[in-house]
Amino acid sequence: LKLQFLYFIGNMTQRMNEFGQPIGHEVLDWKEALYPGGTRMMGLYTRLEPLAAEHADELYESFMHNPTGSTWTYHYSEPLMTLEAMRKWATEKSGVLEQPFFTIIDLATGKAVGYASYMRINQAQGTVEVGSIAYSPLLQRTRAATEAMYLMMSHVFELGYRRYEWKCDSLNEPSCRAAERFGFTAEGVFRQAIVYKGRNRDTAWFSILDSEWPAMQRAFKAWLEPSNFNAEGQQLTKLSALRETHAQAA
Repeated sequence: LKLQFLYFIGNMTQRMNEFGQPIGHEVLDWKEALYPGGTRMMGLYTRLEPLAAEHADELYESFMHNPTGSTWTYHYSEPLMTLEAMRKWATEKSGVLEQPFFTIIDLATGKAVGYASYMRINQAQGTVEVGSIAYSPLLQRTRAATEAMYLMMSHVFELGYRRYEWKCDSLNEPSCRAAERFGFTAEGVFRQAIVYKGRNRDTAWFSILDSEWPAMQRAFKAWLEPSNFNAEGQQLTKLSALRETHAQAA
């Protein structure tokens, strides 16, 4: 962590104040970011729309393709293993301004197959977190799964946010791997940050900055192109390789 901290400091544009002390780069004409909830986001393979109570039945059907409840191991909420529980959850979470949830719709089937939300929205400072992400088996490892995260990223940077965060239990290896695949930079682990479900959570932090987004956006668009997949639906070029190519070209 010390080396990583020094890496960030060493790569920041250095300015000195009148006392010879290093200070951060200047942010000119800063205006607070816009609120990110309450809108639809449309892609090639998926559509995100504000969570509504009527999504509950389809979400329940999608998540019951894995009836073990393991989807919610690292969530604050308990497993939504009954239709009644899913309906109650969707009703309670719909329209919550502090944490706007979005239902992920698979355009191929028209069905609700997952959900995600924006959290810790700080419009004044231009920071926002993506979290409470739950993908049913029908969404996992699909183009729509990647596109859903791309749409949420693109939306916040269009609204003027400077920093987009991803946080998870440090023991949640699939979530950590996903953050790295999507291009988030690992920033370290906050030890004993949270107690949930009667257990400790060390929280891993990741972020993407607005300065990094243009090259990353081009990589996502290239990866999502239908021409990047063969007849069996397998990717031809990895997202990480495209990101490296576009970063070098920036």
